Amino acid sequence: MKNKEFFIALELLEKEKGIPKEYMLEKIEAALLSALKKEYGSCSLMRIAMDPEKEDIKIYLQKEVVEEVTNPQCQISLEEAKAISRKYTLGKMVETEVKPRDFRRLSAGAAKSVIIQGIREGERKVMQDAYESKREEIITATVSKIDPISGNVVLQTDTSYAVLLKNEQIPGESFLVGDRIKVFVQEVNREARGPLVTLSRVHPGLVRRMFELEVPEIQDGIVLVKGVSREAGSRTKIAVFSRDEDVDAVGACIGNHGMRISGIVDELRGEKIDIVRYSESVEEYVAAALSPATVLSVTMTAERACRVQVAPDQLSLAIGKEGQNARLAARLTGIKIDIKAD
Repeated sequence: MKNKEFFIALELLEKEKGIPKEYMLEKIEAALLSALKKEYGSCSLMRIAMDPEKEDIKIYLQKEVVEEVTNPQCQISLEEAKAISRKYTLGKMVETEVKPRDFRRLSAGAAKSVIIQGIREGERKVMQDAYESKREEIITATVSKIDPISGNVVLQTDTSYAVLLKNEQIPGESFLVGDRIKVFVQEVNREARGPLVTLSRVHPGLVRRMFELEVPEIQDGIVLVKGVSREAGSRTKIAVFSRDEDVDAVGACIGNHGMRISGIVDELRGEKIDIVRYSESVEEYVAAALSPATVLSVTMTAERACRVQVAPDQLSLAIGKEGQNARLAARLTGIKIDIKAD
């Protein structure tokens, strides 16, 4: 069976959808085998020879040469085999070429279904691989559709369409079709079912990656991001450390006249961001993490617990609204914090 159009179609699939030709040839071989099984019985033996260079596909029905035939579907007697060719001996395989036009409509339909399923799986795998390379990174997407009932947003990315679920959106934010937004590729689903990718605007990784993109000193490895704690839509604390004494980590993240941090705050819909100076000294780190409150002293009471003393007028600031400031500081440092007014 010579079919130039067939192999051209495979090349187009590879160019336009990124599905490798070898992958589709495997699926087509499986489809043809499925059709043959339906046509000649599940016990039938067969071989498919594909030659992309010659643009040729040949299908052979196989029967083993035996003394006594017990299963005509896959066996042939030595006498019958010798009648075809005297070269056949016991244990050899007699091959008869099968023409696709001999397939019944039912068998051809089964083959077609397998090929269509193979294309779908191939498309999904290509998209999975593309998203996998962006995993735990930020991508920019365009709002394509907004579900007024669920609040979910359909985004058009460079790879495909994906859904930003309502619970992965910053509380209170709204979108318009055509908006360009940044999202964090949180997870890529390798299973056949379920969403292809989980996108997020509430994940702490979004803030981390934004600073890495905006601050050259972080890109160059001079300033390190040591931790992020976040309550999306409200407040984030990010701890930074400079490996160069001449570079101020906090100042580098803020930028001249606050230009670097203001762009991030705008993208996060006005979310407050505290830039915390990281220290190897746990006491200094905890005191900095409780910013903007001024801390008088930090005393370790256990390996991962401490008591913090603040002036009375700083108590509410240190704790924060509904305990948010203290909660984010504890999450950032990994230390249980007990705040007391001196």
